[in-house]
Amino acid sequence: MTAAQARSVQRRFLVLRALRWVPAGLTIPVMVLLMTERGFSLAEIGLIGAAQGVMVLVLELPTGGLADALGRRPVVLLATVIDLIALALFVVADTFWLLVAVRMLQGAYRALESGPLDAWYVDATLSADPDADIERGMSRGGAVLGVAIAGGALLAGGLVALDPLPGVEPLAVPLLLAVVLRAVEIVAVWLLMTEVRAPLGWSALRTSVASVPLVIRDAVGAVRASGVLLSLVAVELFWGFGLTTFETLLPPRLAEVTGSADHAAALLGPASSAAWLVSAVGAAAIPWVTRRLGSAATGAGLHVFQGLAVVAMGVAAGPVGVIAAYLVTYGIHGAANPVYVSLLHREVTAGHRTTVLSVTSMASQSSGAVGGIVLGWMADAAGLTPAMIAGAVMLALAAPCYLPAHRAERRRRVGLAA
Repeated sequence: MTAAQARSVQRRFLVLRALRWVPAGLTIPVMVLLMTERGFSLAEIGLIGAAQGVMVLVLELPTGGLADALGRRPVVLLATVIDLIALALFVVADTFWLLVAVRMLQGAYRALESGPLDAWYVDATLSADPDADIERGMSRGGAVLGVAIAGGALLAGGLVALDPLPGVEPLAVPLLLAVVLRAVEIVAVWLLMTEVRAPLGWSALRTSVASVPLVIRDAVGAVRASGVLLSLVAVELFWGFGLTTFETLLPPRLAEVTGSADHAAALLGPASSAAWLVSAVGAAAIPWVTRRLGSAATGAGLHVFQGLAVVAMGVAAGPVGVIAAYLVTYGIHGAANPVYVSLLHREVTAGHRTTVLSVTSMASQSSGAVGGIVLGWMADAAGLTPAMIAGAVMLALAAPCYLPAHRAERRRRVGLAA
């Protein structure tokens, strides 16, 4: 085993990571607009989207041991096949229940694919070279993720604008390319993702599933025992609810100010691409702020400013204003996430780290599902602008939840000074 083999593993990992996320970038600008163009209301789209959140919520913990039990490659292959089927169905889906099935399949995909590829990379790299720099590969993987989504979104906008397939809805063309890329990914996973550890077998899976109630009990107990952790979970509840404003309501808002779903999708492709890059800039710049203000105060302020940016998205008169506010919103989002994660890890012991992270993920998924339903209904009943303002208020309401973490930071500073 050599360092050269470890580098080979990293190259394969980065190729597979790119193939995973380019199709996601292709679908982001068009999914909501395609559903609205097919006659679905925003309230119905909220209910359809909630199906994915519920599936992730239900399957996240039970599927946690699947890759250990059956192997990394089989689980990644299964997940990819499921998403290929979901995307192919989406191309032709024109009924409510068929779209619910699509989103449930995508929820199962999300629950299955989160983790096995990274775990394979770590196992294979350390098997090739125990002294390999794992962190560098993971960092490069994060960069590839952002570039892949940005590139996919940019390509989606171009495909909608070009409308290259006569007889196919322009908004469905990026989905067709995503299906093709998922098929390519299946072949790539089969060829590149060689197993380096023996699967533990079905007994390990049964043990993992049986331990779910205990895992949930331990996580909830850890959160209840800490006022800071409890308040940080509350942040995720408000934050997850408010995310609907710029993940689901932005595309119809852009269509509203441009007067055309196709025009909105053509603009949203490059806008989404730019948003991911701005998000990365926000994440890179935020340590400079936290060193001066503290993490908790920074987190609280970011949520207030994010709420104001969403209000600007809702009241802007033209596409330039809406897109500018969207980019600001995403820049703040990129900055807020590492601040939140650092505060969370600071309060969690090693023994409860994974379980508490699962609790915050479940809080975000459940509140996001509720937010999609409530804000979608409000958009249909009262208009997009009032719904976006309501979502902005929820984002801003996360700010006071940082107060216990702020007090804990002050106590730590006083302790260090003494």
